[in-house]
Amino acid sequence: MSALGDAADEYLRLRRLLGHNLDDAHRLLPRFIAYLDSIGETTLTINAAIAWATNGVDPATTNSARRMIHVRGFARHMAGIDERTEIPPIGLIPMKQRWRPPFLFTSGDIAALLDEARAIHWRVPAATHETLIGLLATTGMRVGEALRLEPGDIDWVDGVITIRQSKFGKSRLVPVLPDTIAALERYVDTRDRSLRAERSTSRLFVSIRGSALIYPVVQQVFRRLCHERRIGANAPYPPRVHDLRHTFAVATLIGWYRNGDDIEVRLPALSTYLGHRDPRSTYWYLSAAPELLAHAARKLSGFPAGVGSDTEGEDR
Repeated sequence: MSALGDAADEYLRLRRLLGHNLDDAHRLLPRFIAYLDSIGETTLTINAAIAWATNGVDPATTNSARRMIHVRGFARHMAGIDERTEIPPIGLIPMKQRWRPPFLFTSGDIAALLDEARAIHWRVPAATHETLIGLLATTGMRVGEALRLEPGDIDWVDGVITIRQSKFGKSRLVPVLPDTIAALERYVDTRDRSLRAERSTSRLFVSIRGSALIYPVVQQVFRRLCHERRIGANAPYPPRVHDLRHTFAVATLIGWYRNGDDIEVRLPALSTYLGHRDPRSTYWYLSAAPELLAHAARKLSGFPAGVGSDTEGEDR
């Protein structure tokens, strides 16, 4: 390994000890170091950083800016080791934040996804993707959070899942229904009977080889399942696995509105359950569905539910 590679390993180790979430950094920094090695560069320079961050990246995405964020952090670390290091200035590649309307799955869509996952030819992948999709749909947790779960994170008796050191370095408890625990127990039983001693990871969700399931595989399989069932075929944007989280949040808020609950009182609980930094992040979901906007508008205008509507739309 090169000197830059050793320095990158030490940088990631220090950041991890400080409690930072380094999933992207662990994935991207080794690629940047490999690029520097391939061009014979022993010092981190701005030109090299730009060339790598923009190489093969769709300019319409935020990928180049995200790459540069991690390069800049490493450059600040390297500046104390190698005085020749050049730190890319902030804003060199601007982050183009784009709001993309989430795809909101119906209960029928989710049932179809589970059926299609269950039909995967190999037993372990079928059980893995069916259980993972079901868990995401019923808890709204982030995909990365689910993939990092270990059996010890689950209280099988009281039905509580512990999410450890997720986004913003926060941990939280996620209570789940008995049916969810039962589904997880069936998955573990299927996984262990099928793989026996072949597992090479302590993670809950595994690949067909018994290694930890990774995010790109989840994305690929999820897209295929949606395609096979034509879910979102006419949507302006194709469904993403992360949209299961949006769907959970929106369905929860709609349920509260329909029940006449005080959203201002209950919203902090949803924020905590989802692992948001504060309720302001959760308010974003109000704009994700027309029914939520209608409920919010009625509340702001002082109209009771049903007033001012020319349909019986509460149960649409």
